[in-house]
Amino acid sequence: MPATPAWPPGSLPRLFIDTALAIDEEIVIDAAQASYLVRVLRLKAGAQVKLFDNRTGEWLAEIAHIGKRDAILRVEGKLRERDDVPDLWLCFAPIKKGRIDWLVEKACELGVARMVPVRTQRTIVDKLKQERLKAHLIEAAEQCERTALPELSELTPLAALLSDWPEDRTLFYAAERGGDSFRAALVAHDGPAAILIGPEGGFTDDEDRAIRALPQTAPVSLGPRILRADTAAAAAISLWMAGRGDWN
Repeated sequence: MPATPAWPPGSLPRLFIDTALAIDEEIVIDAAQASYLVRVLRLKAGAQVKLFDNRTGEWLAEIAHIGKRDAILRVEGKLRERDDVPDLWLCFAPIKKGRIDWLVEKACELGVARMVPVRTQRTIVDKLKQERLKAHLIEAAEQCERTALPELSELTPLAALLSDWPEDRTLFYAAERGGDSFRAALVAHDGPAAILIGPEGGFTDDEDRAIRALPQTAPVSLGPRILRADTAAAAAISLWMAGRGDWN
């Protein structure tokens, strides 16, 4: 039985290659990527694929050789430059496995430039598997045709995040209560931005006061309903992209 197509008909599969690409260069891909192309997509030598390296942009390549454990791709030409990504960070309290995977995938697809996991008093996850999360980011970027991967920061305590906050970056604080209209806040605050999403159970009163005390904070409302953390992140990113990002 043929494998379910992983890509729309007529399109070429895309792979992230963690090395700078150049025309006529030959790239040896690992067993996992080779198996994906050959066993899942049923591609053969001579088939074309798209590559991106998070450095130079997107390239067209041909499968030059298929081995037992790897494959060789030959870069044929450049397709486009690296994306000019909107300057938006997502700062979020980690949530349980499965939901955090969905969160980082959708944040990548929606176009954020940087993701900052934040430890709060009510954060239920105190350790992150960075490699697993990065793998989800890469897969999302491959599927949504991004050429620039979001930066994934280490888990950062909320106090450290606030103390080191850049003077020129607005922090749109998704407050459960007491936030202004997001649309009005976007009109009032231009330039580099970040969105802060709290943990399941919300921020403590002390944390709420510390966040609001930051001069760059703009408390915003995401509507009359209390949203789950992953839903709130997707909603807030979408609102910012529609008002200030590459959707407007």
